[in-house]
Parts: sequence; C-alpha cells; structure tokens
Amino acid sequence: MDEEIIKLGGNIELSGFREIERINNVVINKIVGSYARKFSEISTNFEKLQINLKTIHDTGNSRKIEIHAKASDNGKVFASEVVDRNLYFALDTVLKKVKAEMEKSKR
Repeated sequence: MDEEIIKLGGNIELSGFREIERINNVVINKIVGSYARKFSEISTNFEKLQINLKTIHDTGNSRKIEIHAKASDNGKVFASEVVDRNLYFALDTVLKKVKAEMEKSKR
C-alpha cells in the first residue's frame, strides 16, 4: 500500500489525508501550520514534521481515526499517537503531546 504524501512547505509531510474532503484541508493546514511554527520556535534545529492518518474503525455512522505524529529536532525524534472520532480534536491532541515532549526535553 503506497500512500500519497502531501507536502506542506519544505518540512511537513502528511500521509493518509487524501481521503479527507478538500473543505477540511484549510482547517487541517491551519492546525498543522500553527504547531509547526511552535515547534520551530522551541527546537534547536527543526528538521521535519510527519503526520500519518489512518481510519481504524468505520461502520456507517461511527468512525475512529488514528493519528501518528513525529517531529525531528536536531536528530532527536518526538512522537505521539491518538485515537479519536473527531479529526480536528485528534490532530490538535497529538500535536500538543509532541510539543509537550519537545518542551520537556529542553528543560
């Protein structure tokens, strides 16, 4: 299974997002872009942010998604994953967790 990767800027890669309706992309781009800026501010050498979306349970009116996020800072990888029904909540939560890990490593 070869998933298409959507590149946002030079260092952000989204995979599994092709099936998301175009309308949602504006909101997704804003959430991801906002966190990418935060990551670059708190990191030593922000290299890359990779986000992978998978639908893990889809039965008509009930859908669960799994999101994995990885941020690379000067060779060190910060990763997190979240399972939820709401795409925006899951995306915000997974990126918030990665940000917290990055901040914790700076102390």
